[in-house]
Amino acid sequence: MGTLTATQAKPAARRAALVSKRLPLIIFVTLVFLFLTLPLLVVVPVSFSSASFITFPPPGYSLRWYEAYLNDYAWMAATIRSLKVGVVTTVLALAFGVPLSFALVRGRFPGRALLEQGIAAPLIVPNIVFSIAVFGFYYKLGLVGPWLGVAVAHTILALPFVVIVTTAGLRAFDRNLELAAMGLGASRLGAVMRVTLPDISPSLISAAFLAFITSFDELVVAMFLAGADATLPKKMFESIMTAIDPTVAAVSVLQILLVSVLMIAVTLLGGRVGGGRA
Repeated sequence: MGTLTATQAKPAARRAALVSKRLPLIIFVTLVFLFLTLPLLVVVPVSFSSASFITFPPPGYSLRWYEAYLNDYAWMAATIRSLKVGVVTTVLALAFGVPLSFALVRGRFPGRALLEQGIAAPLIVPNIVFSIAVFGFYYKLGLVGPWLGVAVAHTILALPFVVIVTTAGLRAFDRNLELAAMGLGASRLGAVMRVTLPDISPSLISAAFLAFITSFDELVVAMFLAGADATLPKKMFESIMTAIDPTVAAVSVLQILLVSVLMIAVTLLGGRVGGGRA
């Protein structure tokens, strides 16, 4: 009995030692999380304020600013435009990023390593520098203003996220499954479509989510390229500069809810797909 007790005590001691070693990291991560979420303690109450201007704490609570957002044509047009840009950006980023990921993982060609490093350039170059360069190029082509031009520029910003996530999924994929499908008569493209892509679908779902969020939340490029047709982040920025009512707080809360819902959906869908494949 004594030996059994001692044996059971060893894992408990290891867990206690592991927790004690990780305690500073846990405390640090908790403090960072609280710091990042602290603005929500201000934004959420302000969005329900009954006052006619931004004030904290609110003198009363009302849904008037959510109604103002939903009934305002300019706000709704900017929201719809941002959704269209985000969807098109996601489709284009996947259309270019997935084949590029296959080329980087399976291709053997000169400059492959340089290309793989260069994919991260949009993450390194400041958005303001990128926006100025794209504006000069778009101005010559007459593309400043149309939302499709903004979507193409956002695609460049979203492409690294798609390539990085998809590349990680491809490198973890067991290629013997694809070879087995080809051995059973499937063509190379058929094996990729029916075996490889479904197997790495959690990575593709995550990549699509990151591409959409990158576009939906982007401000600097939109300020240079959107012209008079504002996207939602640009409209929010203009509202802050020209007005002091809490409508922008209500829009911020709705944005947070949208991103949270998408994140939960991606997590559940990715887990379900991954579990089904397993």
